[in-house]
Amino acid sequence: MSGTRTGLLLPAVALWRREMTRFLRQKNRIVGALATPLVFWLLIGSGVGSTFQPPGAETDYLGYFFPGTVVLILLFTAIFSTVSIIEDRREGFLQGVLVAPVAPAAIVLGKCLGGMTLAAAQAALFCAVAPLAGLPMDGMVVARLVPALLVGGFALTALGFVVAWPLESAQGFHALMNILLVPLWLLSGALFPARPDSWMALVVSVNPVAYVTASVRRAFYGDAAALGLVPSYATAMAVCAVFAAVMLMVCLRLVGRGRGGSQ
Repeated sequence: MSGTRTGLLLPAVALWRREMTRFLRQKNRIVGALATPLVFWLLIGSGVGSTFQPPGAETDYLGYFFPGTVVLILLFTAIFSTVSIIEDRREGFLQGVLVAPVAPAAIVLGKCLGGMTLAAAQAALFCAVAPLAGLPMDGMVVARLVPALLVGGFALTALGFVVAWPLESAQGFHALMNILLVPLWLLSGALFPARPDSWMALVVSVNPVAYVTASVRRAFYGDAAALGLVPSYATAMAVCAVFAAVMLMVCLRLVGRGRGGSQ
């Protein structure tokens, strides 16, 4: 039993550390992951703010859009961290790990925990400026926000893993992710709420990114705020956890097939 845990945890930690080291060596990723959403928040928030009043929110549009910007950082950092899967395959590193006496779950956990850590850390760093948007950052907000960022980051990284695993080209991954990610984010309630009687309300209700957005929004506003169709914090977190578990199982299945094929 102890040997099984060692065979799982030690390789997973090693892969996690490799993701951290790779990220820290690429300073442009840090700047890009934070600067682009910051520009989005300031430009879109300032431009739309004079014409849009958030439903039931006590802040202006910059405050309403702030959680959506946090999710944008979480989404892009988590998803694009998995492009390393394609790079590792091209360099031969992934094939070496697959034929090594390492549990397939270690590969999945190492990659997903690495992406989760990077995404949650960068999103949390951006959250430090929440008071500028009129949002609180007290102990209660932090207690709700940290689980939301971690669970959401893990789920989104696992989603990126599922997409990246069968692909051979990083260019193809970026093209596919741009087509997939932007609609997922736009239809998550990040920019504007869905009307109850619109087709968008149905799309938002089945969009997993919408529940990541809802958990972050509720982390700031709490369940007492009237935010339209935004579900409660507990409901949003439960859906995110289920989505993360499903994506994790798909990842394990994909890696298990790859391992069998490599042998």
